[in-house]
Amino acid sequence: MAQPESLAELLNGRRAAIDATVPAAGYLGGWLIGRSIWAGAIVAVVCALAISWWRLRHGDKPRAVLIGLLGVCVAALIALRTGNAADFFLLQLLSNAASALAWAVSIVIRWPLLGVIVGAVLGQRTRWRRDPALLRAYMRGSWIWVLQYLIRVAVFLPLYAADQVTALGVARIALTWPLVAACLAVSWWVIRRSLPAGHPGLRHPVTEPTPAS
Repeated sequence: MAQPESLAELLNGRRAAIDATVPAAGYLGGWLIGRSIWAGAIVAVVCALAISWWRLRHGDKPRAVLIGLLGVCVAALIALRTGNAADFFLLQLLSNAASALAWAVSIVIRWPLLGVIVGAVLGQRTRWRRDPALLRAYMRGSWIWVLQYLIRVAVFLPLYAADQVTALGVARIALTWPLVAACLAVSWWVIRRSLPAGHPGLRHPVTEPTPAS
């Protein structure tokens, strides 16, 4: 299989992990120093604004940048509204639970989200789905992403229930960059192992029967 790129390169996983980690670290730092939700929220939003400015300056799509910024702002507003510092992480907990469900359903209905995302990045639309081997590989690889989200929920939920703000912040940081990197690496390995020998790779779905020799 001729495939020089990894999923991390195709999906820019390192950048996404950094963008998710920095505002959470800022919130935790602000809260620990000032023991104030306002302090944590301000630092988190400032970090998100700085990241957004940096991404826009380097040519990222405004919509993707604004979605990330909006997520941080909503998380900060929830915590400020409820007066509970742990609620800054509530949106992350709910989004991971929803993501685990969505990815699992996508596999069951044979529209694995890993294939949808990579296919969109490569401009393939739905061509990848007409390749049985590639469809099967994406389905297997997508289970790794389901596991990623379930791990976060399993860690975040008891910490949130116990109102452990510091532990939530540390867990959010620890389970972002390292877990994303591991997920990308393992799902990529699963895809490569699932594709038959001689398959041309993700960029070249085999949509026609191979001629008989």
